[in-house]
Amino acid sequence: MRRTVLKILSVLMMFSFLLCVGCKEPEKKEVTPTTKTEGPLIGMSFDSFVIERWTRDRDVFVSRANELGAEVNVQSAGGDVDTQISQIKYFIEIGVDAIVIITADAVRLADVLKEAKNKGIPVICYDRLVMNCNADLYISFNNETVGKEMANAICSKIPEGGTIVEIMGPESDNNVPQVMAGFDSVCQEHGMKITLKYNCDNWRPELAYEFVNEHFEEISTADAIMCGNDALAGEAIHALAERGYAGKIYVTGQDGDLEACQRLVEGTQLVTVYKPVEKLARDAAEYAVKLAKGESLGDTGKFFDGTRDIPYIAIEPSGVTLSNLDSVIIDSGFHLREDIYKNN
Repeated sequence: MRRTVLKILSVLMMFSFLLCVGCKEPEKKEVTPTTKTEGPLIGMSFDSFVIERWTRDRDVFVSRANELGAEVNVQSAGGDVDTQISQIKYFIEIGVDAIVIITADAVRLADVLKEAKNKGIPVICYDRLVMNCNADLYISFNNETVGKEMANAICSKIPEGGTIVEIMGPESDNNVPQVMAGFDSVCQEHGMKITLKYNCDNWRPELAYEFVNEHFEEISTADAIMCGNDALAGEAIHALAERGYAGKIYVTGQDGDLEACQRLVEGTQLVTVYKPVEKLARDAAEYAVKLAKGESLGDTGKFFDGTRDIPYIAIEPSGVTLSNLDSVIIDSGFHLREDIYKNN
């Protein structure tokens, strides 16, 4: 009987301990030379996890880095540039072997990243470039192609001289002008007219919803809305749907988000640009481990960062409409058929 009581008390104490641990705020992982693992330590700072795909990028990157014997300290800045600067300083302080940055600002992080490089820590700009920081690698998708794929989808549906509204992400994201360069080049070839332009601060989706509502009279006469990603597209379509216009105005996006794929099936979104984030994340992890070990990257392209040419790896995206949704998204395993078609 006494043994049974002790067992019960032990279980209750363990349960209470787990509850207590679960209630704690996450703490920064303090890593010093005495506690550091034998393999490389990589610091990875995300702008935020507002965009759906970032959690996938994180998980694939960490998994591949772990397979290669590296440890990854992941931080999220919640969209705040000053927080991200503090995180990079923290990485410098604990002596990481490489820093991977998904930047919240294309300019303001340059100085702190230069500081890291001066300490001998290699820097990788992941998906978004930090200008003038002389990164050891910029790895991303071909962003001009992203814009061209959106424009090609629109121009295949509306006559020459049609009208388009542009709702993009923040100008502080260097990907934005790259995407716009590709988009505008195709639109100019087809004589399209851009009637309104808007940049959503920090990629906040609700700003797209507010913009469509505030300018609905003019937007309602447009042929298409070019949205910078699927989250913005979702909120623009939400605003259109409330007024009975969903599916009447063509809407673009990018990232291949699950809800965007569902909207392709429903007919409320024309195109999403699929970017194989698993490949990007795996490749980036492999390059990060190489740099952390002082190894050569091998052959790369070059990209001008505002000061000099830096090593550049570009991965090609694919435009996805209803016609190739199954072959690109489902056959690749990016999303499951039952999830995409669950509303139909």
